[in-house]
Amino acid sequence: MTLAHIDIAIIAIYLVATIGIGFYLSKQASKDLNSYFLGGKKIPWWALGVSNASGMFDITGTMWLVSMLFVYGLKSAWLPWIWPIFNQVFLMIYLSAWLRRSNVLTGAEWLKTRFGTGRGAELSHMIVVIFALVSAIGFIAYAFKGIGKFAVIFFPWEFSADTYAIVIFAITTLYVVKGGMFSVVFTELLQFVIMAIASLAVGIIAINMVSPEALNAVIPQGWKSLWFGWELDLNWSGVIDSVNLKMQQDDFSLFGLFFMMMLFKGVLFSMAGPVPNYDMQRILATRNAKEAAKMSGIVSLVMFFPRFMLVAGLTVLALVYMGPKIQASGQAFDFEQILPYAIQNFMPVGLTGLLIAGLLAAFMSTYAATVNAAPAYFVNDLYKRYINPNAPQKTYIKMSYLVSVLLVVVGVGLGFVITSINDIMQWIFGALFGGYAAANLLKWHWWRFNAYGYFWGMLSGLLASLLLPLIAPDIQPLFAFPYLLLAGLLGSIIGTLLTPAEDDKVLMDFYQNVRPWGVWGPIRAKVKVQHPEFEPNSHFSRDMLNVGVGMIWQISLVVIPIYLVIQEFVPMLAGIGIMLLTSYILKKNWYDKLED
Repeated sequence: MTLAHIDIAIIAIYLVATIGIGFYLSKQASKDLNSYFLGGKKIPWWALGVSNASGMFDITGTMWLVSMLFVYGLKSAWLPWIWPIFNQVFLMIYLSAWLRRSNVLTGAEWLKTRFGTGRGAELSHMIVVIFALVSAIGFIAYAFKGIGKFAVIFFPWEFSADTYAIVIFAITTLYVVKGGMFSVVFTELLQFVIMAIASLAVGIIAINMVSPEALNAVIPQGWKSLWFGWELDLNWSGVIDSVNLKMQQDDFSLFGLFFMMMLFKGVLFSMAGPVPNYDMQRILATRNAKEAAKMSGIVSLVMFFPRFMLVAGLTVLALVYMGPKIQASGQAFDFEQILPYAIQNFMPVGLTGLLIAGLLAAFMSTYAATVNAAPAYFVNDLYKRYINPNAPQKTYIKMSYLVSVLLVVVGVGLGFVITSINDIMQWIFGALFGGYAAANLLKWHWWRFNAYGYFWGMLSGLLASLLLPLIAPDIQPLFAFPYLLLAGLLGSIIGTLLTPAEDDKVLMDFYQNVRPWGVWGPIRAKVKVQHPEFEPNSHFSRDMLNVGVGMIWQISLVVIPIYLVIQEFVPMLAGIGIMLLTSYILKKNWYDKLED
């Protein structure tokens, strides 16, 4: 792809600016571990929220959304529930506040507040550290493969994909290692602004270039409908025949059943809380529990409109200008061609450089956040705890530099070995995250659940996640979730009931501090005896109502920009009305009742 000099200059300015921010903020970051990994808990909640949104704006996920919107139309707005995207709603309503009240540095350190310091706590602590480090290496390998394939398409120089990836990794690692959380957050603010401008521009270009009549001519009946029955009932025959093959491969035909499984898995996974990655680090970096809740709330508010303007814009341009060519060729459609086609044919000089910088920023945001979060688990939870507990803060910071670089080297090495982005993503979300839910769900909501139960629940869930693809290789990952959940539950419950309960003081301190709802009756009674003035959390019904309203609020934020780009203004206004109504309910029933 040929880039104009102004486009190359824009990309170069962006890269120099990110490095400059990292070095400028390095003095603040190097004070101690709290400053390096959590920004001293002084960064404003809104900045952390926008940074978190930037880290989630990864381009591989965005291109998946483009392919889903192309094939399934407005019904694809539900498909991010497979991750599940509404975990941010659970976080904003109550889980971020619960997590932040622990006042710790990492998710592994949090376990000490729940399980104490015995042998079982050591085992549970260790398995979370291993989970965090292994998943981080997997994400680094994923980013390495993705950024290389991205760069080789768009940059004009004759380098291999791996060479591009190494150069971009070196630049990103430099500012992350030097500036810690401070540089990650403030470079991601810059990156988010760039991505938002580029995304809005793509959406506006699509609105100007594609009329509703032109779009209607290249889509099947039902493509513009958000609603569905038991079966999907979309037929591309005579429009783009090859898309029917894609739908058969995805196996979403019984969409009602698929939707229920997404909801079932998503709710349980969301109630388990965040996995130990950059999302959790942003929560722990806030000033207090109230700001943690607001930080998680702003993620959805700022991310969805620009991201789905980009998704809808690219999809509409591809449908109208590529669709007839695809049908005429009679060949299968390569969705990876949507982005380069749109940039080459529709982006003016200047905006091309901005869009490529924005897409580059999307990769760098996710990668940078991962590289900042993962070393905390090694340095704080292994090196400081077991190897060198009384070292000066400067020693811990230097060790953080070293661990960051080593993680990147190992991740890059894995990236050289793995040939497919899809392979590594299936491994991360299937083998690792699939076994996470049961033990982490119980740790919040059942007083009797102990550290041995957590260890065996995590271990059995993860082993089941690794073995199930070998035992049943054809099973759809989503429909494997009940088996993984059952394995995790059995390990958790058996491990708990065969070992003693945790010490009452540990459980009472945790319950008083975090104030969770759930099956805490015996502990609640003991706390009330010692502290008659203590008010237990009685907000389960209110929280669940707010979660339901929040999920409706979130889906309205997704469909409004799509309806805008495809110029369906009546449903867009209905979406805005629903968004305003749900926002008002959340303001009265959630925001106004936030407490530390």
